[in-house]
Amino acid sequence: MRKKVVSASEAIAIVRNGDTVCCSGFGSNGVPVELILALEQRFLETAAPNNLTLLFGGGPGDGATAGLNHLAHEGMLKRVIGGHYGLVPQIGKLALQNKIEAYNLPLGVISHLYRDIACGLPGTASKVGLGTFVDPRLEGGKIGSKTTEDIVEVITLGGKELLYYKTLPISVAFIRATSADAEGNLTMERETLTQDSLAIATATKNSGGFVIAQVERIVDRGSLNPRRVKVPGILVDCVVLAQPQNHPQNLGGVYNPAFSAEVRVPLDAIAPMPLDERKVIARRAAFELLPNAVVNLGIGMPEGVAAVANEEKILKYMTLTAEPGVIGGMPASGLNFGAATNPEAVIDMNQQFDFYDGGGLDLACLGLAECDASGSINVSRFGPKLAGAGGFINITQNSRTVVFVGTFTAGGLKIAIQDGAVKILQEGRARKFVNKIEQVTFSGPYAANTGKNVLYVTERCVFALTAEGLELIEVAPGIDIERDILAQMDFKPIIHQPQPMDARIFLPEVMQLKDMLLSISLVDRMQYEASTGVAYYNFQGLHVHTKKDVEDIRHATEALCRTIGKKIAVIVNYDDFQIAEAVLDDYTAMVKQLSDNYYTQVSRYTTSAFMRLKLGAALECRGLAAHIYETPQEAMDSAT
Repeated sequence: MRKKVVSASEAIAIVRNGDTVCCSGFGSNGVPVELILALEQRFLETAAPNNLTLLFGGGPGDGATAGLNHLAHEGMLKRVIGGHYGLVPQIGKLALQNKIEAYNLPLGVISHLYRDIACGLPGTASKVGLGTFVDPRLEGGKIGSKTTEDIVEVITLGGKELLYYKTLPISVAFIRATSADAEGNLTMERETLTQDSLAIATATKNSGGFVIAQVERIVDRGSLNPRRVKVPGILVDCVVLAQPQNHPQNLGGVYNPAFSAEVRVPLDAIAPMPLDERKVIARRAAFELLPNAVVNLGIGMPEGVAAVANEEKILKYMTLTAEPGVIGGMPASGLNFGAATNPEAVIDMNQQFDFYDGGGLDLACLGLAECDASGSINVSRFGPKLAGAGGFINITQNSRTVVFVGTFTAGGLKIAIQDGAVKILQEGRARKFVNKIEQVTFSGPYAANTGKNVLYVTERCVFALTAEGLELIEVAPGIDIERDILAQMDFKPIIHQPQPMDARIFLPEVMQLKDMLLSISLVDRMQYEASTGVAYYNFQGLHVHTKKDVEDIRHATEALCRTIGKKIAVIVNYDDFQIAEAVLDDYTAMVKQLSDNYYTQVSRYTTSAFMRLKLGAALECRGLAAHIYETPQEAMDSAT
């Protein structure tokens, strides 16, 4: 049997001068503290290893001195490539002082780089980053004048413009897990995330490198369930049993079993937010939530959207996610960001970014720091402060709808919510809506060219992105446009006829978003695509209880079809559709009349076997095609 369990100092002895070290950890979650401290101690005692290249994704740190901040010693690091620097400020300081070469790349790109390094590819091609500061036509992701080498190129592939990110071999990897056997097989049952540990280990081994795993406990060989092994022993060179204080679930130091799916806790116990500017902003953003939507919420101000959704009892009608791989539950906030309470699934981060980059997100809600007249956003760099992009670029470029949230000004802003209106008590010292942003983390023109739906939500107004730039579309009660908005901006937005923000946002009572969320107007349920000649009727969750309900559907349908002016094919979604027996005959008679007058073909689907049987039989009695498909794809295939 191979002896893989060694001390931290024995494991760290393998690191040589000039090595490329890759470290796992997302923010404060899953940081291999024991290995980092051992590496720091060796350097402080011997001045070696030095001139290291450090590669990381989610900025493993606490925003102060913990985690990778321990490696921020002059001479120890030569080059750093990172996704997020907000929680590793000591390393960011070295970069901004030009004491190291440094790059900031999108988190999802780094996550995919691991896989491509494992595959032996020379680089990663991606549309992520076009038009932002990582585009080499702007900054190429470089931080400081000491950084001169180009590691990002613009290429054309398949007729599309992409960015090409160069891979690099990894010499040593620091990863962590909960349990390991003597063969190095790793499980992660008490971790908040699986991170990219498997991809990092594979990339390192296939680079001819060395993989070190920090664990909480050593178990007997053969005792681990093979289906729970996240990293197989063939990819692990040695295992370090960490001291308990150096293996916290997160750098906050308190173990939460609801983060690791050991238990499920009631969310009703979470106290609602106070009615202040943060809640006002979160409430307005929550109006963009949709049933069955897959949503990403960023760190900071966007965290309030989850709290509002929980207070409004609508969390169960959508799926909240976070970029390190959590799906479902309620994303954690603050130093715990990246974890989730009661997650439904936890997948590897690179797989989450596969989903994000491919357009899987219906809605993303992220922070607003600086914004210019074109709608471009900076959240990554502010003078002496380097936050980094994290997953921001991947998420905002690929989500169907993006909502940026933040206060209108910063630095000392004080407001009061009184009698259903906003009152500015003290204006912030720093403007957010400026003529020129320091760095382009989100490109407004790029988003406008792709037709993306983008909103900018503040406590006093809402802007929308248009091809011409920002348009003021909503104003809060109590706010004077000239005094409180235009006078606090460096540019004048487009103004046509801004509407009042919803009055419920500014009142202490629950807004009853559940009723609004589940009641979709018939007009919004019916969409026609001229390019295909097919109309899509979304009757999911629709309740038909009275003859008036039947007539409402008839009138809405006839209005749509008369506008089109010709017979069309129709696909109808009957998932969660409910119809009272007393009006079933009226409903099918209405469907028969519409089919004869307006439709060339109708395809229906529902996952409910009962509804397929009930509605199918009723339609057959009317001489209509009775077959109802089980999936949307089957219905679409039949209509094309």
